[in-house]
Amino acid sequence: MVLTEKQKELIERFGVLNEKYGLPPAECRVWGLFLVADKVELTFEEIMETLHLSKGGTSTALNRLMMTNHVEYITKLGDKKRYFRCKLNNWTSMTKENFEKFDELNSILKEILEARDPKTHVFNKDLKQVTEFLDFIYKELMIAIEKWENKK
Repeated sequence: MVLTEKQKELIERFGVLNEKYGLPPAECRVWGLFLVADKVELTFEEIMETLHLSKGGTSTALNRLMMTNHVEYITKLGDKKRYFRCKLNNWTSMTKENFEKFDELNSILKEILEARDPKTHVFNKDLKQVTEFLDFIYKELMIAIEKWENKK
C-alpha cells in the first residue's frame, strides 16, 4: 500500500501524540495507519510492509490494539488471512470506562484525604480541590455522554 506524504505525516503526528501517553511507537503507528488508510480493512502483511515493521512488532501492536478494543479482525470465507480494522463504534463506551477509572481513583483519593494528618492544611485543601474537580468532571462527562447518545 502506498501512502501519500500527508497520510505519512498524519500517522507520525498521531503516533507522537499517543507516545506521550505511554503507548509504544509501533502500536501508535499501526493505530494511525488504520485511521488514515484508504482501505478500512488491512491484512497483517499490508500493515507490516507499509509501516516497515518487523513481524513481531506488528503482531505485538495488533494484539495490544485488540486488547484495548481499538482494533478487531474479521475473516472472509475461503481466505485464511485475517483482516484488521479500526473499531470506531465504541468510543463513547471507552470514554465512559476510562472516566470510571478516574472515579475509582477519586474514591481512593477521598479515603487518603480522610486518613491524612489534619496538620497539613494546605496540602489537604489542595487534595480536596482535586477530588471536587474530579467529581465535577465525572458528573459533567456522564451528562455529556447521555446527551450525545440521545442525539443519535
